[in-house]
Amino acid sequence: MAGAAERVYSLIKDTVAECGVELWDVRFVKEGASHYLRVFIDSEKGIGIDDCTRVSHAIDPIIDEADPIDVSYYLEVCSPGIERELTRSEHFEKMQGKKIKVKLYKALDGQKEFTGTFTVNSDGITLETEEKQLGLTLKEISKAHLCDFE
Repeated sequence: MAGAAERVYSLIKDTVAECGVELWDVRFVKEGASHYLRVFIDSEKGIGIDDCTRVSHAIDPIIDEADPIDVSYYLEVCSPGIERELTRSEHFEKMQGKKIKVKLYKALDGQKEFTGTFTVNSDGITLETEEKQLGLTLKEISKAHLCDFE
């Protein structure tokens, strides 16, 4: 249901910005018998419960009117957290220079997980680990998240 999340992302992006925060990501997931539409918001000054409530009230009628999801679900608005996952190219742009942990779809030199500081380049990212420098495309990365907090 990745398509549903992308549709919702497009529908609510401007409204979230009007609330004074950034739309980080939208995920539609099934956990047990329930479906969840998770909207992750971010701000330079951090995210509090009031931010989540304000955004939830602003986007709920937009999503209800567009009705992009054909099953019942719970709407959750939350912060991406300190170990936020990087899922979009703009996430990598914004967080470059930070320390991340990446998991690859296919092993590279017999290894699938690497930790290091990264910079964005035209093909993806350059990851500087303690042992080596790796050039990775975003398509090679199955999961990436921050792991160094300043």
